[in-house]
Amino acid sequence: MSELVLTTFDWVPEPPRGYVRDLRVRWALEEAGLPYRVASVPFEGRDAGHFAHQPFGQVPWLTDGALSIFESGAILLHLGGRGPALMPADPEGRAAAVEWLFAALNSVEMASLPWALFKFWGDDGRSPGGRGLESFVAARLGHLEPVLEAREWLAGTFSVADIAMADVLRLVDRFGGLADRPACRAYLARALRRPAFVKAHDDQLGHFAAADRARAGAA
Repeated sequence: MSELVLTTFDWVPEPPRGYVRDLRVRWALEEAGLPYRVASVPFEGRDAGHFAHQPFGQVPWLTDGALSIFESGAILLHLGGRGPALMPADPEGRAAAVEWLFAALNSVEMASLPWALFKFWGDDGRSPGGRGLESFVAARLGHLEPVLEAREWLAGTFSVADIAMADVLRLVDRFGGLADRPACRAYLARALRRPAFVKAHDDQLGHFAAADRARAGAA
C-alpha cells in the first residue's frame, strides 16, 4: 500500500483552528485506521509548489503514492474507496453516501459558509445580505431536519457523507444556527462523540499549538 501524506498549513491564526478542512481528512483516516503522516506548507508566502498541488492556494491535499488530490470532498471520496469503514459496500448504500457527500458540500455548505462569514464579521442579520443568507440557511436546514429525524446516519451506516455533513454543521452550530434544529443537533452530537473525530480534532489543535511554540522559540 502506498504512503498517505496529508498536507496542511504549518500555522493558522486562532479563529479557524479546529475548523481547517484537513480535519475532515484526518477524521476519515482515523475512522478507517489508515496509517498516514502530516506534512506542512507555509500559511504565509505560498509558493509555486503549493499551487501545483492546490491551484487555489488552500489546504488540504492528500498524496497517495504518486497521486495528489485536492478538495476535501474529493479526498473523502477517494478514501471511501479504501474499504467499508468509510463507504457502504452495497450499491444502494454507496449511492446514498455519494449523494449526501455532495449534498453536504453543494446544498448545505454553499449556503452556510457565506452565512458563517457574515456572522464572523459581526453582521446581525439585519443587512440585506444578512437577511438573505439567514433565509437561505434556514431553508436548507429546514429540509435537512426531517431527514436527520428519521435516520442515525445519512447512508445507513457511518460514511464519508457524515464526516462532511457533520463538519459543515459544526460551523453552523458555532454561530448558533442549530438552536431550533434538535435533529441536526442530535446528529452532530453523535458524530462528534466518535473517537476518530476526537483524535482528529485534538491532533489538529496540537499541530497548530506546536507551531506557536516553535514561533515563540524562534522569536
